[in-house]
Amino acid sequence: MRAVPDEPGLPTAEELAALPHAVLAERLAEAYRLIAQLTARVDALERRAGRDSFTSSRPPSSDSPFRKKPQDRSLREKGKRPPGKQPGEPGATMRLVDDPDERLFFPPAQCRGCGEPLGGEPAAAQRRHQVTDVAPAPAPRVTEYVAQAKACPCCGEVTEGEMPAHVRARASFGPEAHAQAANLVIGHHVPVYRATLLLCELAGIAVSTGWMASVRRKAAVLIEGSGFADRVRELLRSAPAVHADETPARTAGGLRYLHLACTAYLTLMHTGDRSADAIDAGGVLPGYAGIIVRDGYSGYAHLTDALHAWCGAHLLRDLKDLYDFEEGTQDWARDMAALLVEARDAARDARRAGETALDPQVLADLTGRYRELAAAGLAANLYRRTATAGDARRIARRFLSFEDMILRFATRPDLDIFTNNEAERTIRPVKVQQRSSGGCWRTIEGLADFAVTQSYLSTAAKWGIGKLDALRDPLQRPRLDTASPRTSRITPPHPHLR
Repeated sequence: MRAVPDEPGLPTAEELAALPHAVLAERLAEAYRLIAQLTARVDALERRAGRDSFTSSRPPSSDSPFRKKPQDRSLREKGKRPPGKQPGEPGATMRLVDDPDERLFFPPAQCRGCGEPLGGEPAAAQRRHQVTDVAPAPAPRVTEYVAQAKACPCCGEVTEGEMPAHVRARASFGPEAHAQAANLVIGHHVPVYRATLLLCELAGIAVSTGWMASVRRKAAVLIEGSGFADRVRELLRSAPAVHADETPARTAGGLRYLHLACTAYLTLMHTGDRSADAIDAGGVLPGYAGIIVRDGYSGYAHLTDALHAWCGAHLLRDLKDLYDFEEGTQDWARDMAALLVEARDAARDARRAGETALDPQVLADLTGRYRELAAAGLAANLYRRTATAGDARRIARRFLSFEDMILRFATRPDLDIFTNNEAERTIRPVKVQQRSSGGCWRTIEGLADFAVTQSYLSTAAKWGIGKLDALRDPLQRPRLDTASPRTSRITPPHPHLR
């Protein structure tokens, strides 16, 4: 018999042999229980360590750059086309312009055959080349506005001329400087200090970090007072389907959430905690009677006026996580993922054909196989006592309990609602801004300003409007009093969004 090593706190083989059978059996049972607990803990830790953005809801930025990506790891279908330009497709390159700013000629000085000078000979042919470059920052353009006062020859009353609305201080920066600054700190998430340096270098104007930091607030006040949010809220409530999501954001030493409601053409964000009341504070989802596409967060369960659709991408990641960790034991997860993809393709084909419902036999077949696989997954893990089996039971029960939500995309093939990727893409700038600003917002008001400006820029981008063009419009309008942003009667910031 192999000897038990002499470790501190562990009995030797001789000490165990001297124990009564009852005591030895008790200790052995305790050892088995401890082994089972440690095995379950190791399994859970191995699964947690092996999860990434392809098998969980973790963002891609959290994936380790040192782990080689297997070829079959992505849930995305492999394309049949090679990467790059496809055969037969026209190439894209820079084109020559007809009116260059400067044209330089380089004639030959002498014949390369006999050496005869060619300076006075006409050109027989020529070949054009153009180089496009960036000019150094020009000196800023300064416009002086002079308000004149004149006395009336009749009554003697002195009347002073009125300045344009954007001219208030004795010396200030104009609307284009504000738009360019807002494009840096709001549109491209550049930190305030670096945005200050960039604007000074690229535009040739000397601005301070304090002025740059105030630009976001100025833009948020103008956008909020324009009625933009009210109009987007009204349009979202009339949409047949709305994508909803939320993400945490650190601010003012605590944790807040940004809540999102969006479509392919509209975006509206607001701040709050993660409660149902905070979700309702956005004014879009309470009483909404369409379809809410979301993940599995139960905070949306109180919205009973709407139908709900569970994001298929989240489900596919959970199923892939199960199958990759216990391949062979969790084959039902692989088959369920294949069924969801098959149903997604059937709904897509029906939508492209202009149909509003799947063929009844096709839908019945998909539903029947769906129920069989979910029941098989529950049965296969019902009496197993491991952490992975517990997750499998939870996921299988989810498929059985929320069948209507999960298959909503198949019962409404006229809507592209298989995933909540629209919300995932729209809310991603929150994390980009958070990473670029040291991981947090300093104040809750700053986070609220970000929600307002990002809603506006995201909506503009969905309509094909560039960020700089979108920011020029509100910043070139008459300024608001920042102390009372809700009293303005300015029209919505861009005509496409009215």
